[in-house]
Amino acid sequence: MVNPKNLSKFVLAFYYNELMKEYHFLRKYLRVAIIMATTITFFFTISCSGDKLDVDSKAPKREALPTMTASNVNTIISDSGVARFRIVAPEWIVYDKVQEPYWEFKKGIHFERFDQSQKIDAYMDAKKARYNQAKSLWEFNGDVQIKNLKGEIFTTQQLFWNEAIGKFYSDKEINIKQRTKTITGIGFESNSSFTRYIIRRPTAIIPVANQ
Repeated sequence: MVNPKNLSKFVLAFYYNELMKEYHFLRKYLRVAIIMATTITFFFTISCSGDKLDVDSKAPKREALPTMTASNVNTIISDSGVARFRIVAPEWIVYDKVQEPYWEFKKGIHFERFDQSQKIDAYMDAKKARYNQAKSLWEFNGDVQIKNLKGEIFTTQQLFWNEAIGKFYSDKEINIKQRTKTITGIGFESNSSFTRYIIRRPTAIIPVANQ
């Protein structure tokens, strides 16, 4: 399912294009193994009075309800039989029928990448996430933390990833912990691998004391 030619595009564990492919694969083939609980419940309150039928105006519209809810998602993506990426989410909710379809991860999401020795060499965490399918846009919120392949750790409260142009960005405070210093600032842009980035308004550079 994973195209090895695409691996060079995503050097981190944020294999988002493959996540989209994985979603369709799971729905068709791995529903029992991955989806621990699928709950799509419709509540309609109908009261009858004579020949008149009243429908509760507060009842949710069918298109506003999730088309899929997956619990305890723990998916490994392999290349030539070798595990390369892991995607973990306590809950994955899919809204396919709304005007702008989206996925929601209300309980957090975690991505990690494995090196050739099967050790984690990069990761990403967020307490909440949402993916807008029409805009190919990810939004991560709450204690967002990224570790790139150089070992740098990025921390912020909100981060966007525009999948179409391969760019991460944020208007919030950003903290970058490097080997010799920690950089803080407001506003941030980066390529998809967090190897080329800029801080729009740096506020501090703090040297790291020698260990």
